[in-house]
Amino acid sequence: MTCNPVDLAYRYQDASIPQHSRGVFREAADPSIVRYNDRYYMFASMSRGFWHTTDLATWTFAATDKLPILDYAPDVRVIDGALYISASRRDEGCPVFRSTDPLADDFAEVAVSAFPFWDPNLFQDDDGSVYFYWGCDNKEPLYGIRVDLDGFRQIGERAELINSDTETRGWEQPGENHVRQEPRTEMERIIAQHMGTRPFIEGAWMDRRDDTYYLQYSAPGTETNTYADGYATSSSPLGPFEYSPYSPFSSKPGGFITGAGHGSTFQDDFGNWWHAATMRVSIAHSFERRIGLFPAGFDDDGVLFCNQNFGDYPMVVPNGPIDPWTEASPGWMLMSRGSNATASSSLEDHGPALAVNEDIRTWWVAGDSAAGHWLQLDLGSAKDARAIQVNLADHDLAAFAPAVPDPAPKDHEVRGIYTDIQAPEYTLEVSTDGDSWATVADTREDGVDAPHKLVVLSEPTPVRYVRLTGYRMPFGAPLTVSGIRVFGVGGGEQPAEVSATVKRVDPLTAHLSWEPVAGADGYNVRYGIHPEKLYHSWMVYDADELTIRSLNAGQRYWFAVDAFNESGVTTGVTVADA
Repeated sequence: MTCNPVDLAYRYQDASIPQHSRGVFREAADPSIVRYNDRYYMFASMSRGFWHTTDLATWTFAATDKLPILDYAPDVRVIDGALYISASRRDEGCPVFRSTDPLADDFAEVAVSAFPFWDPNLFQDDDGSVYFYWGCDNKEPLYGIRVDLDGFRQIGERAELINSDTETRGWEQPGENHVRQEPRTEMERIIAQHMGTRPFIEGAWMDRRDDTYYLQYSAPGTETNTYADGYATSSSPLGPFEYSPYSPFSSKPGGFITGAGHGSTFQDDFGNWWHAATMRVSIAHSFERRIGLFPAGFDDDGVLFCNQNFGDYPMVVPNGPIDPWTEASPGWMLMSRGSNATASSSLEDHGPALAVNEDIRTWWVAGDSAAGHWLQLDLGSAKDARAIQVNLADHDLAAFAPAVPDPAPKDHEVRGIYTDIQAPEYTLEVSTDGDSWATVADTREDGVDAPHKLVVLSEPTPVRYVRLTGYRMPFGAPLTVSGIRVFGVGGGEQPAEVSATVKRVDPLTAHLSWEPVAGADGYNVRYGIHPEKLYHSWMVYDADELTIRSLNAGQRYWFAVDAFNESGVTTGVTVADA
């Protein structure tokens, strides 16, 4: 079982703008995942290493200083039976590395590109030829070229593949909910000044399925909830490419954690497709980010999709082929949103209710950094719990963390990545009466850095109270929690069916409204350009309307609003725009 955000030992970094600001925060982004020699390898930005797993559920970090530490968007692909890794440098040629035994840290530089690039992606076709894709800009398109890996030499001329088109693609419009926001910080101001009013087109990833090439790309910006991946197809690896109106195929603008852009698409041992993507926190820094993993696939018409319905609820890690729409979920629902939360102490404006409001960007903070502070939930009654996710956060770490020992200039900042960080230590207990407690997790015993730990209970367990007690935290900071999330199977009635009213406001925008139904905890709005292919979704709470600005012009859309609660999901009536 796994649950987004993926529970990784996300690395801490120190980022400062001299004389302006300093932030210390976790980050991993732009994930490239490949299957190699019966193991999956994930390379992600600002990690000073990589992760590996055999089951897509438990990831182990492996450090290396043989790869560039601060080069963004590392790409890994299997070429001629070896791993090839490259990352981004804007003003000079980028090194390319090769490995046949990454766990032995055998990375060796084999070439340096003759030109700078950002957001690289290598791809080997069925005939053995190798192609290279790159681009991360709000003016330039994505490019592609055939290359000879011997010296990373270009073969032929580069091809322009795809650029932004905000006149016809609503999802490429920048901004939170595709509406521009004023910068909050100096770094956000610098980014906004550099970005202007156009989206960044970035994060190329290429897959071939049968005789079709799928060029995937991301837009409009990583720091918003609307960061997403779209795609275009061609019968040739260098195009011309035709934009798919099913874009974006990866998009998660609502729920506990949002954003699902700049990622990679791969198959597991059983032929199931997955899409890994970048998810947004962006509080301590615009690039404070996490990794998401979603079931994906291709339908009978060759349409690429992700199943991101309830995309931050627990998911099944399969041991065989599965249907990504019907078999990826264990059917567990959220039981803890809005529950009564109390704590041993709290910082001002960071009370315990912020740990149960289903927003990773807000959090409870203990009043000081002493060991023994606790956060407790009362679910109201004993409920059939199956799993609990503990999401730790980082509050004002610049006040606690020493300067990183090896900083270096990076774009407009000075950056560095910490090593040998104290793993968070806490216990997680459950109870039916508040007097007798059972420990279900104790991270003091394993020393594993698990900031988004999913604790799957050994059997269905009646739970009314949940208590998290903190001990030692990274940098000696206070215990900070963005979400304790309890999942299980409710015993009540599912909510009634919803029939929404839809108005097409303009070519890129639709407005939905509906009557709230009794018993609903929230709503999952599904939509798409075919009544049987509602592949997009947007989760909302405490709402009876939603404006969607991510549509493609010239396409008719269909919508359904599914109501959900602790007992399940009631599928809504599918209606077309008008």
